[in-house]
Order: sequence, then structure tokens, then C-alpha cells
Amino acid sequence: MPWRLVLFSRIFRLVMKQTPFLKKHLALGAKMAEFAGYNMLISYSGINDEHFAVRSNAGVFDVSHMGEFVLKGPNALDLIQRVTTNDASKLTDGRAQYSSMTNDQGGIVDDLIVYCIEENKVYMLVVNAANIDKDWNWVAKHNSTGVEMHNISDKTCLLAIQGPNATKILQPLTALDILNLKYYTFAKGEFAGVGNVLISATGYTGSGGVEIYFEDKDGVADKIWDRIFEAGAEAGIKPIGLAARDTLRLEMGYCLYGNDIDDTTSPLEAGLGWITKFTKNFTAREIIEAQKADGVERKLVGFEMVEKGIPRHDYEIKDFSGMTIGKVTSGTQSPSLGKAIGLGYVRTVFAMIDAKIYIKIRDKLLLARVVKLPFS
Repeated sequence: MPWRLVLFSRIFRLVMKQTPFLKKHLALGAKMAEFAGYNMLISYSGINDEHFAVRSNAGVFDVSHMGEFVLKGPNALDLIQRVTTNDASKLTDGRAQYSSMTNDQGGIVDDLIVYCIEENKVYMLVVNAANIDKDWNWVAKHNSTGVEMHNISDKTCLLAIQGPNATKILQPLTALDILNLKYYTFAKGEFAGVGNVLISATGYTGSGGVEIYFEDKDGVADKIWDRIFEAGAEAGIKPIGLAARDTLRLEMGYCLYGNDIDDTTSPLEAGLGWITKFTKNFTAREIIEAQKADGVERKLVGFEMVEKGIPRHDYEIKDFSGMTIGKVTSGTQSPSLGKAIGLGYVRTVFAMIDAKIYIKIRDKLLLARVVKLPFS
């Protein structure tokens, strides 16, 4: 490699952000790469091994690159209602909600989780890492009533412990009843000897488990990491990278921002009508309401390959005559199912279950069929 490229590569690694767990990852031999401006772990023992560890047992993801905003004050809920599509007024203390933010044209600024810390007073928004600055500016732009805003992303650690045995492994580390924590609820308290930890029954894998939020200070990050792996040693808990996180979420049909949804896709096109409530006002409500009344021209669908081939992001989707009808947004060889699967936008007429579509792979049109999500 020319010396200029070597120098550039070294400088780039130095300016990349890193999570407090970087030394842990490197010590475990993790493969690292840039993601959303961070030096992030991609895999440890391999995608398939990590994927099956989460599906059958438990795995630990470092997702501390995600963004967290705290909104406080009597007008906090009103602000959230204006910028998000779901109805946050339904939230009570200890409940969370999946939602999205739409731009003026009805595209998706980001998808996020809203946490109700104190009803009508304190909320936390968890946003995608690549969108932290964009999301912060978007919320701030609509903050006309003096809501107190705090961007706590840089000081917040987030570990996702996912899998059917995750809560069983973690329960001895806290007095909180996480074994019976209902989906999309959370509790705050002491965990692994550390106070003020938020534990939520959320995740991005479809295999159960929790996500834990805490502030990194005085070696807290290392302490919690070590305690989790000590508690899970006998059960065989494993560290998991972003590559397996992607195959796990794709099997469930979960959208990835930047691939399956972005500023040009509406919630209705993306199949997110269930988090779009027209009982309140939000940005571009009229546009999206008109889409609901008139129908959308394209829809995000799940498909599985009938002929051998692996679909990848931006591959063209064709009809039987070879006419382009859409594009692939996500695709992989599913470890659990043993077949190639993907998500993609197609013209609405081709969005019916069992519709035949063709994926252009290396100048060949390979047959696929639209299937119901999650994949099975």
C-alpha cells in the first residue's frame, strides 16, 4: 500500500470515535471497521456462530454508538407529539414506544424509541448513531416552547443483551424483576453494583432480552461488562458484533435506517403505518394521510430467493419481462433459515404475498417470491 494511503488510514482510525469498550473488543480479537463515524466491532467468532448464539442462548452487543436525548419540562410531551408519528400520550412511567420522525415531505428523518421517564415531564429519545446531529437539529428546530433538551449521547453506554436466556443470566445482578419485564417497558435501579441503570425489554433481534443504559464514569463500563460475562460464563454467553446484529434483524424484517428507510421513504411505504397515528398533528401529517387515502405507489416487501443467489443492497428488482420495478434495500443468506432473503421496495402491484419478482444478480435475473414478515 502506498505510504500516503497508509498514513491516511492511520489518521482516519485516530479520528474515529470509539465506545468505552474498545479495549475489551480488541482484547477479544474482534474485527473492527468504521460505522457511523465509530470504530465498531463487526464480528468476533464469525457471523453464523454469533447469530446462533443469540437465537439459542444469549449474546452481548456494544451499541454505545446510539444517540440519546433527554427532553424535560411541561411541554416535553407536546414537542414529542409534534415531531414523532406515534402517539406518545399513551406512554406512562416505565413504558417505551417505537416511533419515527417525518420531514416536511413525509420522508423518515429517523426511527427511534421514546422512553417515558416521568409522565408529561421527562422523556428520553434513542436515535440512530449516524443521525444524532441531524435528529438533534430537527427536534431543536421544532422546540418553540422552551423544552429543556440534553444530548447525553457521548456519556451514555448501551449494551444489548439478547437471546432467550439473557434475562435469566442477568437476574442475579439486580434486585429489579427483569425476568417479568414486559415488552417495551423498563425499570431503573442498581445493576451489577452500579446505581441509576435503565434496563429495558427492547432489542433489535427478535430473540428477547434487554438493553441497559448507564453513564460511563469511574470505570463503570468495564465493571458492568466484566460482571455480565462473569454471570454468563457457565451459560456460555458470547460477545456479538454488528454483522450478526444485521442478519438477526433482517430475519425479523426490522428496518435499518439508511438501507430500508431514509428521508425519501414514507412510513406507509415502509410498512410502518402501525406507528403512524392520525389522531394528533405531526410533521407532514396531511401528506401521509393523503397517501393512506389514495394508496402508495411502492411498498417495502420481504422476499426469499427461489433460485440460487444472494441479494444485496441496491440490486435491481425486475418483473418477468425485465422491467425494473424496484430495488433491494437489504439482503443476506439467512443463517437460521438456510436460504437467501431480502427486503426491497417494489411497485405496489407486485407487493402481494407470493408475487413473483426477479433480482438482477451478476447480469442474471433470478426468481424470488414475496413473503410475509417475519421470515420463516
